[in-house]
Amino acid sequence: MENFSLILAIVVITALAFDFTNGFHDTANAMATTISTGALRPKVAVAMSAALNLVGAFLSVEVANTISKGLVDESGIRPEVIFAALVGAILWNLLTWLVGLPSSSSHALMGGLIGATLASAGSGAVHGDVLVTKVLIPAVAAPIVAGLAAMLATRLSYTLGRKAEGKAAEKSYRFGQIASAGLVSLAHGTNDAQKTMGIITLALVAGGSLAPDSDPPTWVILSAGLAIALGTYLGGWRIIRTMGKGLTDLQPQQGFAAQTSAATVILASSHLGFSLSTTHAVSGSVMGAGLGRKGGVVRWSTATRMFVAWGLTLPAAALVGALAETVTDLGDWGTAAVAVFLVASSAAIWKISRREVVDHNNVNDTDDDGAGAASGSDAGTDAGEIKVVIPSPVATTDPAAPPAATV
Repeated sequence: MENFSLILAIVVITALAFDFTNGFHDTANAMATTISTGALRPKVAVAMSAALNLVGAFLSVEVANTISKGLVDESGIRPEVIFAALVGAILWNLLTWLVGLPSSSSHALMGGLIGATLASAGSGAVHGDVLVTKVLIPAVAAPIVAGLAAMLATRLSYTLGRKAEGKAAEKSYRFGQIASAGLVSLAHGTNDAQKTMGIITLALVAGGSLAPDSDPPTWVILSAGLAIALGTYLGGWRIIRTMGKGLTDLQPQQGFAAQTSAATVILASSHLGFSLSTTHAVSGSVMGAGLGRKGGVVRWSTATRMFVAWGLTLPAAALVGALAETVTDLGDWGTAAVAVFLVASSAAIWKISRREVVDHNNVNDTDDDGAGAASGSDAGTDAGEIKVVIPSPVATTDPAAPPAATV
C-alpha cells in the first residue's frame, strides 16, 4: 500500500475510534426494548448485538459507496479534512451519550464531513442533491414510516392475541422480540458500519493509496466491523435507559412490533444506499409502538429533547468539523493541536460520566429527571407531569393543620 503517510494512519485510527463510539452510542437501537421488557439479560443482549453487527458489516457496501463516492467531491478532499470531520462527529457522539440522548451517529459523521469540506474546498465540493435525496429526506421519512408501521403492528398484535393465554402469549412475543432485535443488529451492521468503511475509503483515495471510485478493501470492512462490534458489546447503557424506559413503557408485544418495523426500514434503506439514521428509525418505531397500545403514551418531554438533538446534530458537527479543518490547515502543528484537543475533550467527558455510572446493573432503573418515569409511577404519566409531594415547612402536631401540598 503505497503513500500510506502518517496523517493517513491518524485518519484511519480516528475513523475506527468514531466507529467504536458509533457502536456503543447505537447499541440502544437494537437492544433497548429487549432489555427493558426483560426478554434478554443486558450483557447477553449486547453480546448478541455485537456479533450480528460484525456479520452485517460484510453484507453490503452500498452505504459505504454513498459516503465515499457521492456526498462530497473526492478530488477536493485531503486526509486532514476527513480527520477534522471525524473530530466533529466523535465529540457530538460523546456529548449526546453523556446526557443519554439517542442522536444520529450517521448525521454527526456527515455533518462533520460537510463542515470540513466547506471550510476546505467551498460549497462546490459538496453534492447538494445527494445530501437532500439520500440523507435529509430519509432523516425525516424514517421515523415517520417506522413509527406508523410500529403503531399498526402493535394494534394488530393486540387484536390477534386478544384470546391467547397471557403468559404463553407473552413468552412467544419475547422470543419474537429477541429474533427481531437480532434483525435490527444485523441491519445496523449493514448500515452504520459501512459509514466508517466509506470514510476510510475516502481517506485512502484522498491520500493516494487507493484509486478513485474504488470499493472498500477487505481490511477496511473487517476493521470497521470489529470496531463497531466492540463498541456495541461495551454497551451505551445511558442511551439504552432513555430508549427503553424514557420514551414509553413497552410490553413484549410492543417491543416485537417496534423492532420488526425498524429492522424492515433499515434493511430497505441499506439496499437502496440511503445513509439512514438507525437511531431515527428505532426511536420512531418505539414511539409508534407506545401509541399503538390502548392507554399507552409517549413521554413528550423526553421526545422533545431528543428531537432538538436530532435537529442540532448536522449543524453542530459541521461547525466543529469546519473549525477543526481551519486549524489543521495551518500545518502539522495545527493537526497535532486538534488531535490533542480531541483526546483531552474525550477524556473530560469520560471523567464527567463517572460521576453517575450507568451500566448493565442499573440500566432498567428509572429516575425523575425526564430520562425515565419515576419508579412505581403510573405507566401513563408523562415524566414532566409526575406528582411531587411537598412536606409542610414546619413540623406540627396540630390536628387542624393543613395537609402537605400536592403539586
